[in-house]
Amino acid sequence: MVQIIAGKMGKGKTKFLLEKANVAVKECKGSLVYLDKNTKNMHELDNKVRLINVYDYPIRSYNAFIGFLCGIISQDYDLEYLFLDSFLKLAHLEEQDISAALIELEQLGQQYGVTIILSISMDAQDLPEHAQSKVIVSL
Repeated sequence: MVQIIAGKMGKGKTKFLLEKANVAVKECKGSLVYLDKNTKNMHELDNKVRLINVYDYPIRSYNAFIGFLCGIISQDYDLEYLFLDSFLKLAHLEEQDISAALIELEQLGQQYGVTIILSISMDAQDLPEHAQSKVIVSL
């Protein structure tokens, strides 16, 4: 399953995502991974949340990013949640159509039983039509 937190930059998406991750880690039976473009929010996350700075790795395209996600999923059989802050930057999809990417993430989530929660710097109404139903909050 894919869930989306939508809104322009500076509207509080990261804060909402951090809070959601901290609640989820207390309720889930498996593990939770939080992907970000740095580690500045490390101290705001519960210590049971695995924080990965994606920019520490040589990921330079969307396809490389999907491979990276598949590697995380394959290494962690009890993974329940993947939180992706700044999704468009992490996945190298800024200024691009994200329709196919969202469908691919939905398929990955369904196949491996992982809930994928994305922070996307776009207004909800600017998302592809099929993605608008996945918006859990619009800031």
